[in-house]
Amino acid sequence: MHRLRTTIFTGLSILLAAASPLRASADEVGVSSGTILFGQAAALDGPSSALGQGMRQGILAAFAEINARGGVHGRKLELISRDDGYDPDRSAAQTIKLIEEDKVFALIGAVGTPTTTATVPIAKAKNVPFIGPFTGAGFLRAPDLHNVVNIRASYGAEAEAWIKHLTEDLHLKSIAIFYQDDSYGRDGLAGVKLALEKRDMELTAEGTFERNTKAVGSAMRTLKRAEPEAVVMVGTYGPCAEFIKLARKSGFNPVFVNISFVGANALAKELGPEGQGVIVSQVVPFPWDASVKVVADYQAAEKALDPGLRPDFISLEGYLSGRLVAAVLEIAGPNPTRADMLRLINDVGQFDISGDVITFGQKRRDAPAKVFLTVIQPDGTFKAVDRL
Repeated sequence: MHRLRTTIFTGLSILLAAASPLRASADEVGVSSGTILFGQAAALDGPSSALGQGMRQGILAAFAEINARGGVHGRKLELISRDDGYDPDRSAAQTIKLIEEDKVFALIGAVGTPTTTATVPIAKAKNVPFIGPFTGAGFLRAPDLHNVVNIRASYGAEAEAWIKHLTEDLHLKSIAIFYQDDSYGRDGLAGVKLALEKRDMELTAEGTFERNTKAVGSAMRTLKRAEPEAVVMVGTYGPCAEFIKLARKSGFNPVFVNISFVGANALAKELGPEGQGVIVSQVVPFPWDASVKVVADYQAAEKALDPGLRPDFISLEGYLSGRLVAAVLEIAGPNPTRADMLRLINDVGQFDISGDVITFGQKRRDAPAKVFLTVIQPDGTFKAVDRL
């Protein structure tokens, strides 16, 4: 059983919305005199481990930054991470252990649609906050899920950005899709179909693969026969990279567009020189742009945690989740409760983090989706683009 428990000492430098201290509770689960305990169930080993590890590193960097300055109301933020292998059954089991055995205050940094489909009902039944899941699944935006706090835009918003640019910038007429054959892939498929329908278009072809495999040859041959001008991809970095490499080897070279969940840096690494020109949509700021204060703070926090870490989109998303919970706990006062945290996130809605006002919780649905495109460069780095 893979189980990581890490306490990092860091601090808080956040401007907060004004709010009065809330009701105290001396017996709140996960809150002791010196710590507040958070739990993460995510892929830490296996073919999708870069996703879970990236989120974990970002959360730890944020917690380290907070704790180094004394924590939140004198308490250090602590993270327990459990490996679920990107498998729904394992994720459910690990989530139950986090709640019942580890007795965490809140869950943070879960990874994946099929896994969160299995774990969100567990958290909802116990009214445990479910913060910053690394997925844009539509069901997580349901109005009745008051315990779920989304950081990122939906997959539907990403799909709309893809189709808008492919059709309006490149004037492409034939678009196919390669997707993971589960709830994650089908959520992306639905978003693409909706974006195409708005433009009186249909998919040229569809190809699928099974989760946690790289068995993509059949799908590649199916899409190649259809000769699309672009292939949009809803998967993780391993199978998507395998598809692109097989396609290029066979002389099949459409425009490739990947969803943010793919793990952009891991995809570029897997592709090597074959990655040039591959597009990946993103839902967080550009992690190399230190002119943005929250990005500069993130870079400094990562370096302080581990000088060997390099900026990437996934760990930045984890960092934002960690900074959010610190901001909310600061407002909640010296005796926070789960109910207080959820009420504050949903009622206050907007939090100033490093000078960047970010909308979370129930008000997130009313905020414009932030999606932008990046293109892998010949050296494996990324360039942000306004237009393709």
